[in-house]
Formats: sequence, C-alpha cells, structure tokens
Amino acid sequence: MSRRWQGQVERGTTGALHLILWIALNLGRFTARLILYPITLYFLITGSTQRRASTDYLNLTLDRPANLLDNAKHIHTFSATILDRVFLMADRYDYFDLEIHNHKLIAQHLDANQGCILLGSHLGSFEILRATAITKRELPLKILMYPQHNEMMMQVFSELNPSLVDSIIELGRPDTLIKAQEVVDQGGILGLLGDRVTDPNKTVQCQFLGRETTFPQGPMLLASIMKCPVFLFFGLYLGGNRYQIRMEHFTDRVELERGRREEMLQSWTQRYADRLEHYARHAPYNWFNFYDFWGRDDASE
Repeated sequence: MSRRWQGQVERGTTGALHLILWIALNLGRFTARLILYPITLYFLITGSTQRRASTDYLNLTLDRPANLLDNAKHIHTFSATILDRVFLMADRYDYFDLEIHNHKLIAQHLDANQGCILLGSHLGSFEILRATAITKRELPLKILMYPQHNEMMMQVFSELNPSLVDSIIELGRPDTLIKAQEVVDQGGILGLLGDRVTDPNKTVQCQFLGRETTFPQGPMLLASIMKCPVFLFFGLYLGGNRYQIRMEHFTDRVELERGRREEMLQSWTQRYADRLEHYARHAPYNWFNFYDFWGRDDASE
C-alpha cells in the first residue's frame, strides 16, 4: 500500500545530521535555522511524494487550493521542529517561548500517584513535552514507539542524550504490555501517538477532514487494558521560538463493552480524530504525516 508510512525511507546521512548537530550546539539556534532554507528547498524539489501528500492535506485544511509556497512552509515547519529537538535534547529550554494550557490537569492525577496515558499525534512536536512543567518535575515519562523508524535520527539523538533510550518502550515486543503496565502502576506517564496505522488488520474507519480513512485500534485498546485516565497532547509550533502546548482531558477510562467492542472502538477513535482535526485546522502546517494518509493513491491502483 503506497499510503503506509513504514514504506518511506529515511533521507539524508548520519554525517549530515552530525554536521547540523555540531552547528546547532556550537553556533546557536539562529545560525542553525539558516540551514533550514536550503534543506526546505532540497526536499521541495526532490520529495515529489511528500509534496503531493502536503498538497492533498493542505487543500482540506486551508479551504483553498494549496500552492508551492504552502508546501515550502509545510516542509520548513517540520524541519524547524526537528532542529528544535536538538536543543530540547540538550536541555536548552531557554531558547523557547512556551504557551502552556491545562498542564495542571495531569499534575493533579500524578500528585495522587495515579498513572495516565498521554495520547499525541504527528501534529506538531511531541518532543516539546520535555520543556513543560510536567517533565521538570522529573516524573517518569515513557514513550511507546517503534525506534526502527527514523533509526538514523534516533541514533544521533541518543548520542546527544543517552537517556532517550531509557525513555522508550519498544512496540511489538513480548514484554511491551508488561512494561507499559508497570509505568501506569507506578504513577507515571505513558506517551504514545495515535494517528499512524502499524497493523493493517487492526484499524477502524473514521471521518477526518471530511474524508474517510483508517486509524489504528491500538491506542484505545491499550487504554482499555491500562484502565487509567487518558489525556490528549498537542505541541504546536507557531513560528520563531514559539510553541503552544495544549493538553485536554479525554476520558477517565476507555471502556469496551462485550458485544459492542468494534462499535465502541470506532466511537472512541472517532472522538480522537475529531480533536486531531480541530487542531489540524488550528495549526495546519504542523501536520507531519507526509504520505498518502487517506489512501487515495491505493484506490486508483
């Protein structure tokens, strides 16, 4: 399937990433950001698949036909958040102007030693969570993910901040659920992203930006197993050094009734998709799924 994000190959080289890393840490954020313009131009010219996906998505969120400048802004926004990961990994929070909403919602649960799930997406930066009041309390935050994807970038970031490896729970392993349950039982935060399908046999159909597409069942299935509160997280990049961090209470518990499991999975996932759509329209250039999200190319094959 052409729409599957797993099929996309990492672009660039480890050497290039190390060079950007050196420039960022030794010459500062202003100088490093100058590199974003040739990087944006390079991917704008060479990334036809990503450019087509950008146009398809922006046509829906901008309520007008997207043009090449829109594609460039979209790619530049993504590149800027990747660069900012370097400074976040290096604990340079002073570079950023953060507007944080509702972080006390989660703090109240954690004060009561009640673990929770923090459900994000590939809209904006999940990494900006490192700069919020939550992580400054040094609370245990573990991220469920597939480290094999973007392996080269993960390797470079891990060299910069070795603790990154310890903060990851690898998906797809026999002990994944056990480790996830331990985090929640110990009053920690379990983070994951809920917008990309990893198993085509475990999906639900939802409406998103006026079109039907597939979302993964996994996040809601996990939440039903963990039996803990779920919060939504959106770290939206607003340009320059500004980020808007939005947290929302999603539910105290995801419950799936016997006999209505599929129906309720779809209902819970649609609620998530609706909030994702809300923020996608609020900050359209923050969408970082540069592939055929709706499977329209597949339909024509």
